[in-house]
Amino acid sequence: MEKKYETRLISCCFAEAIGTFIIVFIGCGAVHSAVLTGSQSGLWQVAIVWGIGVTLAIYCANQISGAHLNPAMTLTFAFWGMFPVRKVLPYIISQVLGAMIAAFFLFVLYQPFIIQRETDRGIVRGDAGSELTAMCYGEYFPNPGPLSNSEGRYDPLKRNLFDAKVSHFNAFLAEVLGTMILACVIFALTDSSNTKAPGSNLAPFFIGLTVAVLISVIAPLTQACFNPARDFGPRLVSFFLGWGNIALPGPRGGFFTIYILAPVIGAILGGGLYRLNSLMKF
Repeated sequence: MEKKYETRLISCCFAEAIGTFIIVFIGCGAVHSAVLTGSQSGLWQVAIVWGIGVTLAIYCANQISGAHLNPAMTLTFAFWGMFPVRKVLPYIISQVLGAMIAAFFLFVLYQPFIIQRETDRGIVRGDAGSELTAMCYGEYFPNPGPLSNSEGRYDPLKRNLFDAKVSHFNAFLAEVLGTMILACVIFALTDSSNTKAPGSNLAPFFIGLTVAVLISVIAPLTQACFNPARDFGPRLVSFFLGWGNIALPGPRGGFFTIYILAPVIGAILGGGLYRLNSLMKF
């Protein structure tokens, strides 16, 4: 029985790694494409690709692992007694590992474009301003695109005014609210007693669509994380690939509170909000 349990857990962890790999490879791949080649013409194009990536990943992993694909959701399910605590750490490690592998493959594929952009824009990897390429991996607040001048080069004179647009508190709040809404929707769509939900076969589609909508609202502020594995895995890869302190802890710090802690708090609140709403109907 113990061996069967271990085999089952390994299968679940593998599914979580594969699913998170798909999310990051497709989603961060769209960011690479937009930032490095200009092939995306607006935020919605990137957002909908992220959403489709989430949808496909859930369809791939759901039958095996439940398709958490997000440490914030794994912790939320455990917090509300819907998932065994003993499986939390293996799931999270698998999710982060899947995200890291996806980020590494994206670096391999896009490395010539990264080098070309650094050369054209006068970016020195690891120095101030190199978040203009590091944003393909980890996330920054606000979105660092406007830090460049008309020639696309980093403009240090814009730094203070730029940073003042989104404070640490506002970034934290944005990630909490975004993940809270996402978790509430996930709970609603996966609640078997919710007879008004579109059904289990369509739930991944609506979850992906929710991610896309939220990215459209939150991305200009924080690049829209909602998933600690999605941020920390690629951020760690970029740290070791030359971005150093620009990746960790980042030019403003706060990556842990905004991109790890805030999504976890938001997801727990979102799950609780849905459960409270369900109780109030009786």
